[in-house]
Amino acid sequence: MVFQLMGLQSMLSLNNPRQFLIDLYSTAITAVSAEKCLPPYLPMPPEKGRTFVIGAGKGAAAMAKTVEDHWKGEISGLVVTRYGHGADTKYIEVVEAAHPVPDEAGRQAAVRIMEMVRGLTEKDLVLCLISGGGSALLSLPAEGMTLGQKQDISRALLRSGATISEINCIRKHLSQIKGGRLALACAPARVVTLMISDIPGDDPGIIASGPTLPDPTTCADALSILRKYQIEVPENIREHLENGAWETPKPGDSRFARNESYIIAKAQDALEAAAKMANMANITPYILSNSIEGEARDIALMHAAIAKQVAAHGQPFSKPCLIISGGETTVTVRGNGRGGRNTEFLLGFAIAMEELPGVYAIACDTDGIDGSEDNAGALYMPDSLSRAVKKGMNAKALLENNDGYGFFSVLDDLFVTGPSRTNVNDFRAILII
Repeated sequence: MVFQLMGLQSMLSLNNPRQFLIDLYSTAITAVSAEKCLPPYLPMPPEKGRTFVIGAGKGAAAMAKTVEDHWKGEISGLVVTRYGHGADTKYIEVVEAAHPVPDEAGRQAAVRIMEMVRGLTEKDLVLCLISGGGSALLSLPAEGMTLGQKQDISRALLRSGATISEINCIRKHLSQIKGGRLALACAPARVVTLMISDIPGDDPGIIASGPTLPDPTTCADALSILRKYQIEVPENIREHLENGAWETPKPGDSRFARNESYIIAKAQDALEAAAKMANMANITPYILSNSIEGEARDIALMHAAIAKQVAAHGQPFSKPCLIISGGETTVTVRGNGRGGRNTEFLLGFAIAMEELPGVYAIACDTDGIDGSEDNAGALYMPDSLSRAVKKGMNAKALLENNDGYGFFSVLDDLFVTGPSRTNVNDFRAILII
């Protein structure tokens, strides 16, 4: 009976590849939701002190709601999340702000959080809820730097092709709250940080620019990255970085000694959940990596080359199979089109595949928003290019204009989910039948 069911599931999956890929994404998102992952990591309430909940990120509101649902005792606090990513909380205030470029609402929320945690005692507990997006949302520019300057540098970094670890190194050194400074403001209270990781490699100090963790990077590192990508900064900012005035607290600082941090969900969890679903459908899954980085269109060529080899020669995997990967690609913006890194990846993949039969794909951001658009990502079908030609589109020209959104929008193959309220970065799945 089990084998008959598995065979039926496989047939259903192969007869409707589009729905199968959509269900894969949904399964992956559920696996890294706050409701599923956070409760086992909640600490015991302090015996005599108070508990404050603070945090930032695209998943921060959902995390706060989960804390409220499971906490035994009194709590209060404030978290900041992206516009549209809020949750219905009773005791923890949720503030919405801009992402990926910070705005005044995020700055004010950061000021309020810093004021909230000052003056705590060693009997108090601070529960810090951090997820991807927190760097932009929890924006308190370094002393002597304006929000406008921070916004200009953020826009330049986002267009440069810099990796998330490079971007967050700079963010740490241009902030009064990131790079461990928030934890120092909480001292001597105990700080427990719970994180949903959107960072390839899951370095906790890089997630949301590590507001509660010591920082091994330096002002010199930040300057080197700015030079690497030829990003000009105002003279006052360059001088502060050169003289080390904005240096972050380092590992070994005794003020972090009582604190704890845990990653409660990561990309590998999402990929493994999708792989489990594929196995249940009798389709063999292969996880390439949970931490792929690089230009989205270049990563697309690598995935397409593997898919072609499987389709044509049954190497290195036999059909039917599912190729899954995660990580965070980048896009060096040269055009003026619309789209994020996942539609950029999928458009590059479509061009490289040349309509090879039997290959289907989905590429989405796990937060439900690809870049700054309204879609999570898109779906690729074997006839995507021919349908595009019939509609008068030139796929290569659209890719050069960074217009993956435009390509898949016309095909009605954008995948729109709304905010997922979690974030473990890119999710890619290629079904070969």
